[in-house]
Parts: sequence; structure tokens; C-alpha cells
Amino acid sequence: MLKLIQLEMKKQKLGWYVRGAGIAIIIISFFMWLMPYAEDNGEPTFTSYADALSIGGLFVRAVFIVFGSVLLSRFIIDEYKTKTVSVMFTYPIARKKLIMAKMLLILFLILVTMIIATVIVSLVFLAVNSHYHFLPGKPDGTVLLHMGIQLFIQTLSAAGISLIPLYFGMRKKSVPTTIVSSVILMGLLSSSNKGYTLSSSVTIPLILGIIGFLVAYLSFRNVDKADIV
Repeated sequence: MLKLIQLEMKKQKLGWYVRGAGIAIIIISFFMWLMPYAEDNGEPTFTSYADALSIGGLFVRAVFIVFGSVLLSRFIIDEYKTKTVSVMFTYPIARKKLIMAKMLLILFLILVTMIIATVIVSLVFLAVNSHYHFLPGKPDGTVLLHMGIQLFIQTLSAAGISLIPLYFGMRKKSVPTTIVSSVILMGLLSSSNKGYTLSSSVTIPLILGIIGFLVAYLSFRNVDKADIV
């Protein structure tokens, strides 16, 4: 399996993804720097370190869920659409292993980049805050530890959520459908109602993450028997 993943990495040439992820991290970090200058009905955007780090993590997850749909489109949907996947299936390797290698690579890329992005965005905000003092005082170690655990769990869930657009994309073998569904999903998770979002708690993202993994399994459980259409 590891060999298949390495071959898939060479095949896909992931430089574009690394550059895109880097640009996204810079933009999110810059946006986090600008947000304290805005006010919501006269109230400051960030009222605590936990609030700021939570919002930063939400931005990261939303952006990279869309990145996940792009990876799904390039690695899987596009190959089914152009039927180039039929060439891959002529290899003397089980189809499920070939698809599993693709899925594991996508999950690895999304999970690692979300973790790296969350850490960088959080550190950048804390560094900027130490100079501009958007929030008073210094962050409490207990708060940072609690937020770190919460953000990690939410990031794991988001990796699973990023697979949900696969269901919509595979129905029509459509790249636009895959990406649009991820944008809609991102909007639902990020929409705020009096400061509450679906991502605010850990339970809802966990449930959606599990649904994402089930979607991935159900999409390809019969791949060994199904024809390429």
C-alpha cells in the first residue's frame, strides 16, 4: 500500500498543492491580523484567546475542505470522467487497493496541511497580538492546551468531512459538482447564528466526519465488480 501511495504522489506531481496551501495559509494569517480591527455591532471581533484560536481553526478547516474537493476531483473524479482510470485498473493489482491508495493520500495531505496551517495561523496570531495587544494579557497555558486538543479533534473530523463531496461528484462524474458541494458544505459549517456555528462543538463535526468516511467506503465498495461508465 505504501508503494502505491508513493507512486500516486509521483504521478500527481503535488507541487501545485503545496504552493496553493502555502498561499492559503498566508491569506488566512493576514485575515486573522485584520479581523481585530473590525467590530460586530460595536463589540470586538475576538473576546478571548480561545475565541480567536477557534475562529482561526474554523477558517483553516473551511478552506482545506474545499482543497480536499480539488484533490478528489483530480485524483478520482477526473480519471473516471476521462476513463483513464480504466487503464489503471488493467494493472495486476486489486481495484480496491488502487482506490484506497488514492483515498489515503488525499486524507494524509488534507490532515497534515490542516494541522500545519492551524499551528502556523495560531502562532502568527499570538505573535501579532503580543505586539499590537488586540487581547490583553498573555494566553493561559491551560486554555492553549484545551484549545489545542479541541482543534486537533475538529481537524481529524474535517479530514473525514472533506470526503463527503465525493458522493455528489461520483454520481455524475462531475468535477464542478464535487467542488460546488464542498463550498456549500463549507458555508453550512461556517455560517454563524449569534456566534454559534455547526463547528463550534466537537459532536457535530465528529458525526459529519464519520459520515465522510462512510461515503468514501460506500462509493467504492463494489469497485472490483463495477464497470467504468
